[in-house]
Amino acid sequence: MATLPYKWPFALDLLKAQYDALPDKHLLEFQTKYISTAPTIRIDILGEGYILTDPANIETILSTRFEDYCLGSRRMGLLPLLGEGIFTQDGPAWKHSRELLRRQFARLRDGGLTAFGPHVDELLHAIADEAKTSATGLVDLQPHFFEYTLGTTTDLLFGEPHSSLPKADRDALRDHFDYASLISAIRLRLVELAFFYRPSGFGEACKGVRAWAMFFADKALDYMEEHGEEAASEKYAFIVDLWKGMHNRELVRDQLLHVLIAGRDTTACLLTWTFFHLVRNPRLVERLKEEMAAIALSGSQDITRSQIQQLPFLRCCLNETLRLYPQLPVNVRYATRNTVLPKGGGPDGTAPVFIHKGYGVGWSTYHLHRSEALYGPDARVYRPERWEDGELIRKAGLGAGFLDFHAGPRVCLGKDYAIMEASLAVVRILQTYPKIRLPPNEPNGPVGTEKQNLTIVLSSAEGAKVLLA
Repeated sequence: MATLPYKWPFALDLLKAQYDALPDKHLLEFQTKYISTAPTIRIDILGEGYILTDPANIETILSTRFEDYCLGSRRMGLLPLLGEGIFTQDGPAWKHSRELLRRQFARLRDGGLTAFGPHVDELLHAIADEAKTSATGLVDLQPHFFEYTLGTTTDLLFGEPHSSLPKADRDALRDHFDYASLISAIRLRLVELAFFYRPSGFGEACKGVRAWAMFFADKALDYMEEHGEEAASEKYAFIVDLWKGMHNRELVRDQLLHVLIAGRDTTACLLTWTFFHLVRNPRLVERLKEEMAAIALSGSQDITRSQIQQLPFLRCCLNETLRLYPQLPVNVRYATRNTVLPKGGGPDGTAPVFIHKGYGVGWSTYHLHRSEALYGPDARVYRPERWEDGELIRKAGLGAGFLDFHAGPRVCLGKDYAIMEASLAVVRILQTYPKIRLPPNEPNGPVGTEKQNLTIVLSSAEGAKVLLA
């Protein structure tokens, strides 16, 4: 088995090299030279463990031997910000949380796209306002996407949009949320040392975010006590349903934060990276507009789920974005008992690997999705056409080689919600700005040369700058 060579005790030199690479905004690309050594690699950073990019091993962890693994240090890394919920729990507590949230997302699927409408309108107005005040006409879509997804998610969770708060409060929350997420992401990568990493301002940022969520939870539950459960369910369905399953205001708050961090950042990044590449590939924009015109969507604003489902090339574009910029670019689990991975051992890497209880086993979805063995010699090219005929999904051995929304029992409950939310935004933007394009002086290099911000998710350090007319 391949082992990453190191010089300092506990491989601290490898850990230092990674953090030295952070300022260049190319950390995951920096890791490629290490992770591409073999599909399964033993590492000794802060203790023995493994990094995987072999789909068979990843599927074993996520599905086949799901009960053999737990979150381990991830809980410690995220608990100060998120508290108790699906991203920090294992076992019966996790199953209970997941069932509570599953019911809510099933309700949303039945509700169509009407809930997104006002937020898409706000998104388009904000984009138009920036275009009017920009001396060059250049607009960065990324911050607007984060506001859009924050608005949709808070409306879903709290029964009223984030925009209902004063601007000063919204700005303070955004700053607290972004800083707390950044520090939480670093804590995740410090594994067992996360306990010691609490830089100045982190506790205050977490406190601010949690107080904000508590404000809305209390508002809904106070309304329920005053007006009754039926009236409250009409206005605050998500919170009331959580309360009925928990009867604890702090736990309701925590569950809201778990959905918030998943719903806001991931879909905003999906939209950002999609437009980042669409404007660098004008032929893709034209194909999408032709597809929209074919079902009479060129001007209609009353868009349905059925119409979105008649835009297969749009879904190809979203798949390609999720492939190159996965929502969870890195992940890790810890063995709860002695267990086995099916591949990676022996001289040729095909023998099983024995995993001791307590070992950490991580995988890089980012590098898995860029594997030439799975996606061909153009794996590092943004080419949505690869998804068109379905052959890639059916390809023997792909399996867990595409983790668009995770997999196994922990597969993302909000997958349908996120795809519909992103699809509607793409359609409405292309309807409103059919001449959208890349500004002349913006970089347009190969995939992987763009600057990236790696926190819990993977965002663009360059934004998504466009010209609209």
